[in-house]
Amino acid sequence: MGAECQYELAQAAYVKLALHALKHPAAAVNGLLVGRLLDGASSTVVVAVVDAVPLYHCPHHLPLRPTHELALNLVEDQFGAQGLAVIGYYHANVLRDDADLPAVAKRVGDHIFRNFPRAAVLLVSVASPDLRR
Repeated sequence: MGAECQYELAQAAYVKLALHALKHPAAAVNGLLVGRLLDGASSTVVVAVVDAVPLYHCPHHLPLRPTHELALNLVEDQFGAQGLAVIGYYHANVLRDDADLPAVAKRVGDHIFRNFPRAAVLLVSVASPDLRR
């Protein structure tokens, strides 16, 4: 686990999570990152994020635990046949300049980390001045 780690975000994953945040500018949004570890000869571990699965857009930052667990199980089942796994979580706050990660995002990230030690939690910030004031 001492090796350096890099993350590669596929265009499809990036577009999905960005559009999810842009579609719901008055709500916090979150979702799961799906991918795999890439085999490489170098000492750097590469985690490929190949897809994003939008989950919620809620103003209260309080997705219910049972629904999160159900979503994790369904996404694992859906993508597991393709050799992919849930490797991270993304979250976008309501306010563009809010750089705090809510407690629920930290808890979900910790849960994913138990199954995938290279898990990533991505805080999305929409940079357009016309959006997410």
